Amino acid sequence: MSPKSFILLFLILILALLPGAVKPDPDPLQDYCIGDTKKPQSFFVNGAPCLDPSLVLPSHFTTSALTEQGNTANMFGFNLTLTSAGNLPGANTQGLTMARVNLAANGIVPLHSHPRASEVTICLQGSILVGFVNTSNYLYTQNLRQGDSFVFPKGLIHFLYNVDPVNTALAVSGLSSQNPGAQIASLASFASKPAIPDDVLKKTFQISGQDMATIRKHLGG
Repeated sequence: MSPKSFILLFLILILALLPGAVKPDPDPLQDYCIGDTKKPQSFFVNGAPCLDPSLVLPSHFTTSALTEQGNTANMFGFNLTLTSAGNLPGANTQGLTMARVNLAANGIVPLHSHPRASEVTICLQGSILVGFVNTSNYLYTQNLRQGDSFVFPKGLIHFLYNVDPVNTALAVSGLSSQNPGAQIASLASFASKPAIPDDVLKKTFQISGQDMATIRKHLGG
């Protein structure tokens, strides 16, 4: 095979594989795959093993998990309640997750990212300041009121903040992956296990050793 033919074949293979590589989750190979979370897993797959189709019920496609008020008694003042193959088996392999976001007065979902999903949020109660930072470090923000929606692009740092110092706020989000992942920037930096070396953090954030110790203490690092 000539070098030109080899390069052409290589490019064709790359182009053939690219569409699958950029999808958040693989496409399902059947109408549905009800997650059987009780079945022992001897190997790892994307999602849970499928329940026998003859055992599928309408109840597998519904959940009341998002009706419950979340406990916001933590340092940030927020709570997330997520759907999963455990509480919504019919969503298994469908490439989506729903989240109920409860915010205490002045509560915040701190700066974080979802490496495997984009997100759309709708404000159901209160007033929520939302925003994300793009890869050029430009901040996009919007103050959401009841009924307003906002999109967070995949993988970008973003936040949700209840601007009301008295009343709580409520939102619901949809994410484009069954397992979107979530990484809170402050906890990843100052509360990782094992800890990131002190010199790395001091140089990265341009802070003193005393500042770093104070931040770690507050974040439980």
